[in-house]
Amino acid sequence: MKKILTTPISDEAIKSLKVGDIVYLSGTLVTCRDEGHRRVVAEGIMPKLPMDRIAIFHAGPIVKDVEGGWEMVSIGPTTSMRMERYEKEFLAKTGVKLVIGKGGMGAKTAVGCKESTAVHAVFPGGCGVVAAEQVEKIEAKEWPEFGMPEAFWILKVKEFGPLIISIDTEGNNLFEANKVTFHERKEEALAKTSKHIVSMIAKS
Repeated sequence: MKKILTTPISDEAIKSLKVGDIVYLSGTLVTCRDEGHRRVVAEGIMPKLPMDRIAIFHAGPIVKDVEGGWEMVSIGPTTSMRMERYEKEFLAKTGVKLVIGKGGMGAKTAVGCKESTAVHAVFPGGCGVVAAEQVEKIEAKEWPEFGMPEAFWILKVKEFGPLIISIDTEGNNLFEANKVTFHERKEEALAKTSKHIVSMIAKS
């Protein structure tokens, strides 16, 4: 059964998610990258849109002006780690419950997710056009002075995803755990290879 989060997202729904879970989002999703995070955290300036219990997307969309509004052309994720220095404080200040991006985030964000009852999820890279098809409407735009990629685009989405939970409310971090596992396997492989080489040399 497809698991769908709907904004406003409850703490109970967020707490039920564990790393590796696959979910989809319906409701309000806003794009917020480097400049938006800096404005909220470093400058203390909040957008007009109340952000409590909604979702943000680390993305730089391509948007086309059309009569009466805008049309989403492509909206692929950008690297989440760029927002690592701001995300913990951003979650505390805004009340955002779901952060979506590309790749993992670090220990500071994991602490922020635990303290603010929030999660981080990854959207598949290279699927910007597919993601655009899941945007039902661009409802508004704030901070246009940042330019198209960095502006605060307010979107209405339906079953946006798939989204893979990478950090849960307990601070578990899928990408960091995978790094440990991969490192252990690498060391095992190197040890076996070294042993094999030594054995071959001894036989020669």
